[in-house]
Amino acid sequence: MKSLCSSVFLILVFCQFATAQQRRGTNLSPNLFGSVSQAAPTRSPISLSLSDAIDRALTYNLGTIISEEETRVSKAARIRALSELLPKVDVGVTGTMQQINLAAFGFTSFPGVPQVVGPFSIFDARARYTQKVVDFRFLHELRSAAEQVTASRYAEHDVRELVVLVTTDLYLEAIAAASRVGAARAQLRTAQAVFDRATNLKEAGVVAGIDVLRAQVQLQGQQQRVVAAENELAKQKLNLARAIGLPQAQAFTQTDSFVATPIEAPSFEESLSMALESRPDYLRSQILVRAAEETRQAAIGRRRPSLLVNADYGDIGPTPGFSHGTIGLQGTLLIPLYTGQRARAEILESDSLLEQRKAEHTNLRQQIEYEIRTANLDIQAAAEQVRVAEKTRDLAQQQLAQAQDRFAAGVTNGLEVTQAQDAVAGADENYISSLFGLNVAEASLARAMGTAEKMIKSFFGGK
Repeated sequence: MKSLCSSVFLILVFCQFATAQQRRGTNLSPNLFGSVSQAAPTRSPISLSLSDAIDRALTYNLGTIISEEETRVSKAARIRALSELLPKVDVGVTGTMQQINLAAFGFTSFPGVPQVVGPFSIFDARARYTQKVVDFRFLHELRSAAEQVTASRYAEHDVRELVVLVTTDLYLEAIAAASRVGAARAQLRTAQAVFDRATNLKEAGVVAGIDVLRAQVQLQGQQQRVVAAENELAKQKLNLARAIGLPQAQAFTQTDSFVATPIEAPSFEESLSMALESRPDYLRSQILVRAAEETRQAAIGRRRPSLLVNADYGDIGPTPGFSHGTIGLQGTLLIPLYTGQRARAEILESDSLLEQRKAEHTNLRQQIEYEIRTANLDIQAAAEQVRVAEKTRDLAQQQLAQAQDRFAAGVTNGLEVTQAQDAVAGADENYISSLFGLNVAEASLARAMGTAEKMIKSFFGGK
């Protein structure tokens, strides 16, 4: 019964762990868990520290690559908006051969003038210059596009922060899986030793056969746990390799482990101040508000006058050898009187967009405060859990040692040993889970402060 409870406990722990990972992943783009790498796997395993994993992810992660390309698209949009205000110059050469029937145009009664004129030729080589001297709509659209470029750069930086956080989480998950494999193998060795001792004691007539059966069931249960833990470790390594650009067939060993000592986190006021100054998503939201304001001014600019200049210079005549230069200069002042409600519709739309951006900015500030507070709470709780779990694990090991001694002395039966083994398994799992929770909480705090790329390596001793 005790063994069954322990198994159910471990299953629930794994389910909660998977659910937490799925819950975290729902707010992240799937691109952050993919990568692009052309490298071939090596025959021998490579050593992979957390710092190495982060560096690879920032180079090969799909989210990083796509964010860089989106920044390029924003730059192209700004160049397109700028082109509307820059002068346009084109050069053309035309040659025309014509014959005109004047009668077709009603000219039939001019004495001495033939009804059909021509054929005659016209040659024209001309350069044309066009520029919008004043156009408030395109001016504000250019400013909005420039703000969008800045926002894209902050978005790219924010993606890098998320890539660091995702990589850290996946690396820690693989560490946790490796720790579970180590704990399961240790428990398997203990179960094998208990089974061997029970078999020897039964042959000596000291214990009953039920104790051997109980030890055998416990041994086979531990064998199943080892298989499940090893399979989970292999999958976690595949997830990590997928996110950082390692070939799926590349074997690697992790050189970093959990940090059991909590960091000295800054005060809440310092953390919040740092976040508001550093978080790229918060700075991006400020830029998007300004871009929305410029978009609104561009919509209003449709109602304002604009000034257009056209000029041309060329050479015209029957042939290139019999031609003469001509020049033309035209200025046009366009005053919109009625735009068919288009300007009003664009102003209403830009007003709505501006209010959305302001609301998102206000909400993001509150979200940042929430993330910092929850990360600090998680660190405090996880640190206490680590302290308690470490003591509990030591006590469970002592309990198992005493139960084995009592069993070998014939004082008790194998049930007490089985219960002690289950207690050790539960204590090991609690200790691994609490360490994982502490390290993830510390990484989350770095992300909440907007300094994940700079601080996570130092948190975990990266080089």
